[in-house]
Amino acid sequence: MEYEQHERIAEITLDDGKVNAMGPAFFDDLNAFLDRAEREKPGALVLAGREGFYSAGLNIKLLPTLTPDELTRTLQSFGHTLLRVWSFPIPTVAAVTGHAVAGGLFLAFACDRRIMARGAFRLHANEHLIGLPLPSWAQAITESLVGSGAIFTELMLHAKPLTPDEALDRRMIDEVVDAGMVISRAREVAEPLAALSQPAYAITKARLRQRGLAWAKPLVPQEMVGLPVAR
Repeated sequence: MEYEQHERIAEITLDDGKVNAMGPAFFDDLNAFLDRAEREKPGALVLAGREGFYSAGLNIKLLPTLTPDELTRTLQSFGHTLLRVWSFPIPTVAAVTGHAVAGGLFLAFACDRRIMARGAFRLHANEHLIGLPLPSWAQAITESLVGSGAIFTELMLHAKPLTPDEALDRRMIDEVVDAGMVISRAREVAEPLAALSQPAYAITKARLRQRGLAWAKPLVPQEMVGLPVAR
């Protein structure tokens, strides 16, 4: 994970050389860079993936190897980190460079805007295919983008994978562009957001997210109990 400053735009790039799977180090690094952004106050923040993958979500192979305490910390960090991005006081743009699956999908949804690569990629909340209930925080983030109607049911309850164009049609994605242009286009989209009054933006966003956070955040510690990945 890297942090770079491009004039008024800060950029966090996720690149583990594989599928950007999420685990303890992922959440620690992302939170450290979010801390840095809050200290330095860039005008806007781009969260970019690597070529072909934004993120495949939690590292399911790693979780059974963790001690009970490590597992609890990881799953709680998962929820708290994604909610932090969703309520972040600086405008955010996701440069979705490829597949966005499970936690990767919710990371993209937690941002204010989403620019995605054109190609044979999928956006997929696949939890119900692998035996995991969706946590309340994921529901809150997704509902804020698509509402709680037919699109939510299709994506979340029925675990339907969507192509970039299908997601664009459902207004989950703002733009679909050639793969080599995703990050540069995300920076362009971030530019007018960087001109916003940051104090005013932060206050209004906090008010907008208040009810969702009040519902979902207290549930983060308890919703990992009984998950198939827990020991």
